[in-house]
Amino acid sequence: MTHPTHIRRDHTDDRPLLLDLFCCAGGAGKGYERAGFAVTGVDIRPRANYPFTFIQGDALTVLAELIASGEIRRYTAAHASPPCQHGCALTIGTNKSRGWGRTHVQLIPELRTLLDASGLPYVIEQPNGKAPVRKDVYLCGEMFGLGVLRHRNFELGRWSTAQPQHLKHRGRVRGWRHGEYHDGPYVAAYGKGGGKATVAEMQQAMGIDWTDVHEELTEAIPPAYSEWLGRAFLARTTLGAVAA
Repeated sequence: MTHPTHIRRDHTDDRPLLLDLFCCAGGAGKGYERAGFAVTGVDIRPRANYPFTFIQGDALTVLAELIASGEIRRYTAAHASPPCQHGCALTIGTNKSRGWGRTHVQLIPELRTLLDASGLPYVIEQPNGKAPVRKDVYLCGEMFGLGVLRHRNFELGRWSTAQPQHLKHRGRVRGWRHGEYHDGPYVAAYGKGGGKATVAEMQQAMGIDWTDVHEELTEAIPPAYSEWLGRAFLARTTLGAVAA
């Protein structure tokens, strides 16, 4: 069942307002802004490089408070990129011996409950792995001609869109693997050493030029992903096809 939805506008901006939870430095937020949203970000850490309105605080607490106060009605949609260490392929795979993936808290069930209670259409983003998210949309850097692969899964709540074609990769990710160096058209935008990307290479590969903080870049999704999602959402909304 579908029904038309009304875009709720911020009082100081005529664009639809998006709540960017666990926003880090704003890789997702920048894409949504390019798609046509005004953006407010929430992160537990201070993010001086975040380019839009920013609220420092625990994302789940802020979301619960917005719901309780009714302020959530100012927003048109929400995006959430909760910490992925609990279930991503990197932490449960080759690095399991380091202890990663065993002590991190899984926030997604509580997050989803709150997002459902908000009444907003939403997106939850996670990397490949065992995180409990639906793979409603799966995006890859090759779909956008980027210098990273950075596969990401997106669960879509209260709306839907078609999965784009996953294009064949042009080669390997550059770097050392099991003692052997491989060249390729993509850089590894995580970690350090072993042929991993420099800060400048990550910035260029992902299309991010407003932060040069290594940690922020390694956690970011390329803005091209969220721009695609934002445009898809606005097109579906215009057609009155947001799911009930």
